[in-house]
Amino acid sequence: MSRLIIVSNRVADLEAQVQSGGLAVALGDALRTVGGIWFGWDGKLVEGGEPAAVSKNENGAVTTATIPMTERDYEEYYLGFANKVLWPVCHYRLDLVHFEPGYFEGYKRVNCNFATALAPLLAPNDVVWAHDYHLISFASELRALGAKQRLGFFLHIPFPPPELLQAIPTHEWLVEALFQFDVIGFQTENDVSNFHRFIENHADGEILDDDRVRAYGRTVIARAFPIGIDVDEFANAAQTPEADSQIERLNRRTVVRSHIIGVDRLDYTKGLPERFKAFRKFLEMHPEHWKAVTLMQIAPPTRIEVEAYANIREELEGLSGAINGEFGDFDWTPLRYVHRAMPRDTLAALFRGSEVGLVTPLRDGMNLVAKEYVAAQDEEDPGVLVLSKFAGAAEELEEALIVNPYDIDDMANAMQTALRMPLEERVERHSALISRIRTHDVAFWRKSFLKVLAEGAPEVVA
Repeated sequence: MSRLIIVSNRVADLEAQVQSGGLAVALGDALRTVGGIWFGWDGKLVEGGEPAAVSKNENGAVTTATIPMTERDYEEYYLGFANKVLWPVCHYRLDLVHFEPGYFEGYKRVNCNFATALAPLLAPNDVVWAHDYHLISFASELRALGAKQRLGFFLHIPFPPPELLQAIPTHEWLVEALFQFDVIGFQTENDVSNFHRFIENHADGEILDDDRVRAYGRTVIARAFPIGIDVDEFANAAQTPEADSQIERLNRRTVVRSHIIGVDRLDYTKGLPERFKAFRKFLEMHPEHWKAVTLMQIAPPTRIEVEAYANIREELEGLSGAINGEFGDFDWTPLRYVHRAMPRDTLAALFRGSEVGLVTPLRDGMNLVAKEYVAAQDEEDPGVLVLSKFAGAAEELEEALIVNPYDIDDMANAMQTALRMPLEERVERHSALISRIRTHDVAFWRKSFLKVLAEGAPEVVA
């Protein structure tokens, strides 16, 4: 039986899965099933010099293997090329792109370092699965070292249309590097379409049958594998006695009858200023909801070293203060803005206790919060999901209230529709949504990808 080798920018803590996200749990389960290695950065920064040794920690059939990074690598590869070039381009924000040649050199260097560190740990029959935009050139570096293993790649964020991708001076090199993988996975059919357009119009490539794409002298499989969640795990977390107690506490501490919730990392792609403005518009349009509704926005910090994130935090604090100052009263805080992370079981309870879930990113690869909100609901009295048309999840979750996050009035009207929706319609919509996310859960995603990746290597078991 072949081993599975997971490669990601950071390595998940497999011994703390209660706090881990669903993706870490799913990949950890796959590793425990077939045995293997999770390889990546350990989160530590060291002085430059000789290549750092790999640190290994064995836990049953699973080995975590990590290396540190230099300050220069972190600045150029992570903060620079990954988060000032790839991230904004892939999220359609060319106004925030900042390209420097040194960033690209750092990106290539770290991918080379990862490949050089991992190569001695590989066995001939291993199957390697690399994750996300940090590692686009990882396969090309591994191939240069003589690797013959099956190599797969999954992009968790959107793949941009060709006219945006070309804003990156090294875009052709990046796409050609992707073709050193055997399977390239995307979140949505729209992402696959953007990829196909680039290959046909800018790489003299061909789109073949059975999800195959030919370019740069290689034929690869490129298709959508929409990622899911562990539905039962999250649903169960929302229905424990502790969750009941948290929901009771939520209702007891306020005079409001209805709760709207948003949970997003503090990121300019999530549309949080637009969401706050839409909530203010909702209050202006519907004064009957004063002292009856509150919006809780949980936005834990992320990438605090990048200037754009400091700017959005300042904007949100200003908006929340203005909204509460304009509409609030001594016994009612309309907008409760929480700038820190919360445990998953607490989030599950808050989702279940909220009549409306707002998931309104300006652009998102998938957005698993949308699926978590659906999973947490009481099936006999469910809340309503308000979902951006620009979230990858909108391709699947069509029974949600789909909105344009750039249209403040549209979002404000959707909040009113959600709060006024009859029980029968809420149950009908939720039934369709929960059925779909159960069918296409995170295990289905993992097994589907690994089955395709295993073609030509029959020993691999998903």
